[in-house]
Amino acid sequence: MGTFVLIHGGGDVGWHWHLVRSALGSRGHDSVAPDLPCDDPSATLVDYANAVVEAVGGRRNLVVVGHSYGAFTATLVADRLRAQALVLLAGMVPSPGEAPEDWWEHTGHAQAVREQARLDGGLTGNPDPMVRYYHDVPRALAEEALRRERKESPAAGRMPWPLPAWPDVPTRFVLCRDDRVFPAPFFRRLVPERLGITPDEIAGGHCVALSRPQELAGLLAGYV
Repeated sequence: MGTFVLIHGGGDVGWHWHLVRSALGSRGHDSVAPDLPCDDPSATLVDYANAVVEAVGGRRNLVVVGHSYGAFTATLVADRLRAQALVLLAGMVPSPGEAPEDWWEHTGHAQAVREQARLDGGLTGNPDPMVRYYHDVPRALAEEALRRERKESPAAGRMPWPLPAWPDVPTRFVLCRDDRVFPAPFFRRLVPERLGITPDEIAGGHCVALSRPQELAGLLAGYV
């Protein structure tokens, strides 16, 4: 069985993964989902990775999973801990020397959102978080997630991704077909361009760990 290292997205907390952790546990897998120090304005991506490595301790047989902005941290952790696998869930695939705050322009994200918004009547990129992020999450869970939101460290956003190349770790990518933050066509283009692989797909929006935890856990368990 594997140990899943679950890394949350920007301004989020480890709680985001609690339903997936339960579902993985019922399948016999261990997991850890630490809070990144993102509410410290001086914390960098390396500080984020340090916090995860400390939380992992001596666990072995690691599958590192990074959600959204958490991809910048997950790649560093997978490299340092020589993980068995790296999984990006709707993850911001970084390139060497690329800072998170520059990723959006480099990848053409804004244009992809505009194109999808024209097709869905403005749902994609909608400023209301209940429409953009939590449209398929049960209301009580969505409200709890909003209460737990934190600010994101500007120091981390400015820090260039420090690895010289992609980690030497088997990598999978999962896109969410109903994602209103990162439209599916966007990742269907970007992932082959940057990783040379075809993404796997799961039904659900950006916060699929809250909307479809059992389905996501089943998919992740299949990577062990």
